[in-house]
Amino acid sequence: MMNHIISGKQIVIGVCGGIAAYKSVELMRLFQKAGANVRVVMTKNAASFVAPLTFEAISGQPVFLDMFEAGSENSMRHISWADEADAVVIAPATANMIGKLANGIADDALSTLMLVATCSKFICPSMNTHMYENRAVQRNLDMLQSDGHVIVEPGEGELACGAYGPGRLADPEYIFQRVVQCFYPKDFKGKKVLVTAGPTREPIDPVRFISNPSSGKMGYALAEAAAARGAGVTLVAGPTGLSDPIGVNMIKVQTAMEMADAVFGAAKGVDVIIKVAAVSDYRPVEKAAHKIKKDQDKLTLSLERTQDILAELGRRKKRQVLVGFAAETRDLEKYALKKLKEKNLDMIAGNIVG
Repeated sequence: MMNHIISGKQIVIGVCGGIAAYKSVELMRLFQKAGANVRVVMTKNAASFVAPLTFEAISGQPVFLDMFEAGSENSMRHISWADEADAVVIAPATANMIGKLANGIADDALSTLMLVATCSKFICPSMNTHMYENRAVQRNLDMLQSDGHVIVEPGEGELACGAYGPGRLADPEYIFQRVVQCFYPKDFKGKKVLVTAGPTREPIDPVRFISNPSSGKMGYALAEAAAARGAGVTLVAGPTGLSDPIGVNMIKVQTAMEMADAVFGAAKGVDVIIKVAAVSDYRPVEKAAHKIKKDQDKLTLSLERTQDILAELGRRKKRQVLVGFAAETRDLEKYALKKLKEKNLDMIAGNIVG
């Protein structure tokens, strides 16, 4: 969604010795697909889990493993790579590496490079639950955060050691998005943005509903981009299969009525409202209490209009910037301009369906 902003950026991935080291390969590919240049620094223990040749083959660059490797340029590689880096990401970061970095210890290629680097630095812990929750590890993470490092909290679940709890490396896609966000200008800082996304579902009976094929991707992307630029973002979303955007306050709804209530409740004091959701225009007058059986050749549904949320926002609008979307199958410009005027919008995005 936001990949273009890191095209050409120099990203250094640090890999420590843990079972999650294989996920670093996937993380590297995500950066490469976004157009970033990726270099890899490994600890010697990490090489026991993933061979340096794997990273070299995919990145097309040598892996920095040993401070005292033979070669004329290697003695200063920790300085040159650190100076040229736009971000350094340690994934996975072990308890040992976290402790070294928190206390300024530099005894290998990765820890030495981290002391030199002045760019954004991301620490992605991965370890046994009890290790992660250990007071010393938490104290070291707090120290790193206070020193300006970004801590990408681990996920919770079943770990390779058999324990269950926090400690598994955050998903590579999530780490990638956290890094991408640091490159956005924070020109929306102090602004409040409200976005709606996805379809609504209007129930016919307990197992059937009226809806539409909206994926929610556009609204989620806009919410994520606004958050990346420093805005306080609320996303009111109908049912989708998408992961929650990073740094966004989520309100999940099902019906048009629920979306209206959520939007009107969140709209107060908002600077920008972007109404992307594909809200059902009609709903059944009555919802059957039980599943309707197919014992008739024909079935007639009585429908009534749902509330026009966008029109009501336009009527209430005072200082907000109000953005609408129009999805049409024909005469796009004609209908979009009509909607722009009638609903008191500041901007409209028109799309031809299909």
